Amino acid sequence: MATKTNETIITIKRPQITTANVTIVGETPLIVHAWGEKAKKEMLASQQKQKVDKKAKEIRDPFAEFMDALYWITPKPEDKTPEAFEKAVIEGAKFGFPITAIKQAALSACYRAGIIPNQMGMKCVFYINALEGLNPGTGSELAVIETDEPPVFREDMVKIGGMTKVADLRYRPAFNNWKIRLKISLIEVGTFTMESIINAIDLGGFMNGIGEWRMERDGEFGRFHIEMEGGK
Repeated sequence: MATKTNETIITIKRPQITTANVTIVGETPLIVHAWGEKAKKEMLASQQKQKVDKKAKEIRDPFAEFMDALYWITPKPEDKTPEAFEKAVIEGAKFGFPITAIKQAALSACYRAGIIPNQMGMKCVFYINALEGLNPGTGSELAVIETDEPPVFREDMVKIGGMTKVADLRYRPAFNNWKIRLKISLIEVGTFTMESIINAIDLGGFMNGIGEWRMERDGEFGRFHIEMEGGK
């Protein structure tokens, strides 16, 4: 004789996704620092257990380091000279910034402010994509930095190393006037509203910032605020 069992049927509705277009507008200069080819080669050599002679000193080319530190949307010139850079700018060179850093700024700010108990619950319900950029929808997506002037050359002294700090120089680009247009997608599961997500990104711009020497890295750079379509 067959026995009856009480079965609970779980119904999962199709997720409702809402979107909003916003722009983050810089309030302080944005310093960018992409990984250079030399650093990538050294990391690869280390992972492949190849011996890297760190004592060997190469002649540094400050302007080449400046150009390599940019996230190029348009092709990077082979010649890393001021003349080649100026020519690229005249021809409409575009530069980007990693989208993931903007989302992380929002998550870190909400966690540090005590708004959320952990970052994972909020991380999974919204996504940020560039309205214009490179490699859309991937982990390496770059959003175009919109600016009315080319990035400026910076020479900064930094401290590197562990317990024993050693002074070194870094040559990096900075955007004095900048903004980035974004598309926010939110899965409506009842935990967060679109307004809350937008406010979280705004909070990230105030508390954390993005780029080098941002607020959470003892600096004042990369601060921004949200501007909605039609005004702040």
